[in-house]
Amino acid sequence: MLFVGLGNPGPTYEKTRHNIGFRVIDKLVSSLEARDISKVSFQGKLFRLATLFFLKPNTFMNLSGKSVSSVKQFFKINIEQIIVIHDDIDLPFGAVRFKRGGGHGGHNGLKSIDEMTGREYIRVRIGIGKPEHKSEVSDFVLHPFASQEEEHIEKLIEYVVLVCQKIPTTDLEQIKSLYSIKNISMIPS
Repeated sequence: MLFVGLGNPGPTYEKTRHNIGFRVIDKLVSSLEARDISKVSFQGKLFRLATLFFLKPNTFMNLSGKSVSSVKQFFKINIEQIIVIHDDIDLPFGAVRFKRGGGHGGHNGLKSIDEMTGREYIRVRIGIGKPEHKSEVSDFVLHPFASQEEEHIEKLIEYVVLVCQKIPTTDLEQIKSLYSIKNISMIPS
């Protein structure tokens, strides 16, 4: 099973809304003590623990599919065994949803993965809120969370990490019904 966190490489983007997927992968890798098996051909940081793989593409968001496709082909991973963790402006801040397949909703990382691998992967959608005007989307996702949001980010990331660890052994419909949340206040303490 391949977990992919979407984001942009480099310190400039580290704490931006668009990089929430990277932050989840970082936490998964450290909590599970997965080992780094990166190769130049993977075009990203790849970690492994038994049959679980964790990928942070370093291709920049709009080319994420190149890295995902490379790892998928090298390890012969079926599309149904790929879980993509990403920011979603169509969900309120702190909401978490799960689904298989669907459209990219204008998300360039998903669009790239769809084009290179297909659409039938599992998506872990993390709500980051939405700017007032559509013309502000690019600027919004490439900026850090507001200070009042950042206070809750660790809790949100830990929640998503906990659920991601259940995905390999739990039916997706069960994951959806048990772990989808509408906002940050629904995360159990």
